[in-house]
Amino acid sequence: MLFVDQYRPRSLSDVHYHTALSDRLIGLASSDDVPHLLFYGPSGAGKKTRIHALIKELFGPAAHKLKIDQRIFLNPSKRKIDVNIVSSAYHQELTPSDAGGWDRLVIQDVLKEIAMTQQVDQSAKHRFKVVVINEADSLSRDAQSALRRTMEKYMGNLRLILCATSTSKIIAPIRSRCLLIRVAAPTEEEVRTCTVLQHVAKREKFHLPDALATQIYTDSQGNLRKALLVLEALRMQSPDLSASSSVAIAKPDWELYTHKLCDLVLAEQSPAKLLECRTHLYELLVHAIPPRTILKTMVEYLVGGGRVDETLRAPIVEKAAFYELRTRGGGGGGGGKAIFHLEAFVAAVMTMVKSVSAPTKRVNHLREPEV
Repeated sequence: MLFVDQYRPRSLSDVHYHTALSDRLIGLASSDDVPHLLFYGPSGAGKKTRIHALIKELFGPAAHKLKIDQRIFLNPSKRKIDVNIVSSAYHQELTPSDAGGWDRLVIQDVLKEIAMTQQVDQSAKHRFKVVVINEADSLSRDAQSALRRTMEKYMGNLRLILCATSTSKIIAPIRSRCLLIRVAAPTEEEVRTCTVLQHVAKREKFHLPDALATQIYTDSQGNLRKALLVLEALRMQSPDLSASSSVAIAKPDWELYTHKLCDLVLAEQSPAKLLECRTHLYELLVHAIPPRTILKTMVEYLVGGGRVDETLRAPIVEKAAFYELRTRGGGGGGGGKAIFHLEAFVAAVMTMVKSVSAPTKRVNHLREPEV
């Protein structure tokens, strides 16, 4: 079992960082008036861990006895839509955005079915059921509108816990009906010292130098899940981590491949090079790298590393945001075909890079005869 699963906290009191937040959630679980909740924060901050720990606080250890069901929905054209639902006797967890543009059907059918039935366990402290909706910020506007109506109609039997990276893509009526809980990324001190990484190292009975822990934190950029995966990879690579405080941290293959794609964009701006970039984009998509992750990695490599002219940094970020919205089906043009929008972003970056370098080449060309 991976470190990230083996040492995942099962209760709020076992979470080693943001202890003030854990105390507030414990107090909330003990109250009689539990509202709808919206957990938001960066990836790897521990949102799902706290959600599962809160459900245990609400209903006891039996909430961790899980089963996985596959539900099949039919859209108006009779096409089958498969959605996995993780459930216990007290809650159900699903990701409606997996259904793509038909996430509204999942919201309407599943939530209505759950909300119309009362809690079976008569000894349960709370009489409502809990539904956890992952990637709530990826829901379509229609799905969010359906969710809003469910929140109003079935408040007596149902509590929703939404999990999102950002609240900006969630409509205001849903935000106003939820208690917003921000789960920030753990600080360097919380990851490096007495808490997460050192706790895992102690349980695994090996010494983790502070310098290496700092290097892991810097590489993971506050993503605790990634930090634990990197720690386990280094442990397998070099069992005696105390022998060296500077072990090379290998980047994932897809990330290196994306960097190579960016180098192609900067090396030459031509139709032939754009065709070569398309092949790289297809390769990333075939290996299940999300379009949003591809765009984010490209922007960080191009802008963060100072590889493009300073005047291009803001336009590149703006273009990435524009095409990221289109990959989610918003803004029209191209529908949900991610390759169209990724390739359009690459073409836009090529155009911007060429427009900056072209005047310089033209001036040099005019000066050559004078020399």
